[in-house]
Amino acid sequence: MSKNIGLNAIEMSYLRQSLSLSAAQVGQLTNHSEAEVLAWENAETQAPELAQKKLLDIDDIIEMQVLNTTDGIEALFKKEPKRHLAFVVYPTQAIYTQYNPEFLSSLPLTELYNTAAWRIKKECKLVLEVDVSLINLNVEAYKAYREQNGLSESRESRAKWAATQL
Repeated sequence: MSKNIGLNAIEMSYLRQSLSLSAAQVGQLTNHSEAEVLAWENAETQAPELAQKKLLDIDDIIEMQVLNTTDGIEALFKKEPKRHLAFVVYPTQAIYTQYNPEFLSSLPLTELYNTAAWRIKKECKLVLEVDVSLINLNVEAYKAYREQNGLSESRESRAKWAATQL
């Protein structure tokens, strides 16, 4: 039995905006045209349930990342109190794809990963009273940092590099 999601035009528009996606990107993710997405948001047509579900699923994935990350930060800070963190964000889709192949199935666009980072930043500030800076990955500076410090490519190495950018 199908559960009717039933998002209206305003809800579709705000969901897209909360994910920091353009109408064209939503079209790409849902296999529809930009014009169809705009028609949903202008209440000219109803968004297909599969499209609604896809966007809501992505929002849920981001929220789970926020919860898991903030829980991890809270646990870490019980052992090692800090008040400022740096998170790497990715300036282009190509760089995001190169450094985050593990997220491509759940968060296929740079904007979605960066939205998750921004939500983590807000949650850390409000709940944990920790300041988080979002640092754009500068590939050349990051490679030089790895070479100088004898580090391999990893999320931990990127995190260490980002901390040096504060």
